[in-house]
Amino acid sequence: MPAMAFAESSGGGMDFPGKLTSQVIVCTIIAAFGGLMFGYDIGISGGVTSMDDFLIKFFPAVYRTKHEVKENNYCKYDNQYLQLFTSSLYLAAILASFFASISCKKFGRKPTIQAASLFFVTGAILNTVAKNIEMLIVGRLLLGAGVGFGNQAVPLFISEIAPARYRGGLNICFQFLITVGILCANVINYGTSRMHPYGWRVSLGGAAVPAIILLIGSLIIVETPTSLIERGKKDEGLRTLKKIRGVDNVEKEFDELLHATELAKQTKNSFRNLMKRSSRPQLVCATILQVFQQLTGINVIMFYAPVLFQTMGFGGDASLLSAVVTGLVNAASTLVAIFTVDKFGRKKLLIEAAIQMFIAQSVMGAILKVHLKSANIMPNNYALFVVVLVCLFVSGFAWSWGPLGWLIPSEIFPLETRSAGFFFAVSMNMFCTFVVAQSFLTLLCQMKSTIFFFFAACIVVMGAFAIFILPETKGIHIDEMNERVWKKHWFWKRYFDDGDNDKGDQDIKADQPEKQ
Repeated sequence: MPAMAFAESSGGGMDFPGKLTSQVIVCTIIAAFGGLMFGYDIGISGGVTSMDDFLIKFFPAVYRTKHEVKENNYCKYDNQYLQLFTSSLYLAAILASFFASISCKKFGRKPTIQAASLFFVTGAILNTVAKNIEMLIVGRLLLGAGVGFGNQAVPLFISEIAPARYRGGLNICFQFLITVGILCANVINYGTSRMHPYGWRVSLGGAAVPAIILLIGSLIIVETPTSLIERGKKDEGLRTLKKIRGVDNVEKEFDELLHATELAKQTKNSFRNLMKRSSRPQLVCATILQVFQQLTGINVIMFYAPVLFQTMGFGGDASLLSAVVTGLVNAASTLVAIFTVDKFGRKKLLIEAAIQMFIAQSVMGAILKVHLKSANIMPNNYALFVVVLVCLFVSGFAWSWGPLGWLIPSEIFPLETRSAGFFFAVSMNMFCTFVVAQSFLTLLCQMKSTIFFFFAACIVVMGAFAIFILPETKGIHIDEMNERVWKKHWFWKRYFDDGDNDKGDQDIKADQPEKQ
């Protein structure tokens, strides 16, 4: 694969010679299979929970309610245990991401990715052979550990090996494979729904495939130069930097990494360092992006797409096929982000998509309010129009808040707080995903179509945040963010005033060794 030469020079920062090498591309694709694991699980859950064979074995009460003659369209799947099957994964992911942040710093990004694949394979096997609800939930918890480790390590890994000019597009490969995973899961669910009575086992067992690919592939990827230098392996870090950049003239970038590492070494406790006043801008933006990502309502669509389409009157096969269509739109639209994020920047994509998603959610809510009552079947033409609106909504999310929700937090923290800061971002994402997954079917039962207006209102707030508060990070080297982004932002620059240190700053200084 040919390499493309470039010199990173946008924005007035340092010039770091290098190439977009085949080594970087291969490592990015392999690591991004962590996203395929995550996406497959998101897509598989909703399809499996709509299969009668699965419900009969583990959730017979839901099966009976689903097939009642006078069932409530909005309440047929309202069951806390059924929701726990989906959401339990994210509880485990929160705890796992904490240990993964420690693992990333102490052992490196590569071993953490390998641990993620092992957890995921084990969980997939346990789900496949599950005999009771307890085995099913334990398997989900192990899958959650894999998601926590993978989502913590993979975006950091890609951001650290990617040249600044291409960092956005390469990092979005992680989100792209999430969408591919969702699509694969929807296609598999469509096929296994006809495999009675064990089709659901095939669907759940398929989660092991991307995990095994990641495990084997992780044996050939390199460790990031940043991680090697951070752990005292400077010579190996220099060799790796030359290898992934494709040139020998890497002294400027290597010196920048050494400088960042020396600053990081002065911090004994990176989690405590996040309490510094100067760390608040990155922490606030990284965590609130995760909250907003979930408040778009995207996981309502992706978790429960088959369930949602059945609620609107589609049959079982038709609902799964509709989920496949939305999965195709999701994957194709993410490609748009890969090729535009480093050209147009992060903010423009976020703002455009907020407008698009607001329109889709609002119109969707209006149609459901008028045409879907508690016990009727929605007219076919309106049901099909809702599918179109879902695709419009998903496409906007897929080229904006989806991939950028992972990209931006992975690139804005300085090295001394990078693993800890990204842990807060990942854990906030998992917590919000858990809340949405655990509560949506109940909220759908209670709020009915009003829930879509709730998400539309959230999108308005998100758009304002992207316009006024979030800085642009396009083309900025990952270790120059403070100087070139945060200290120049109209709002966040006040947190870097020299004379405005708070008690958190004083505590950190007390922890740092005196300079000789």
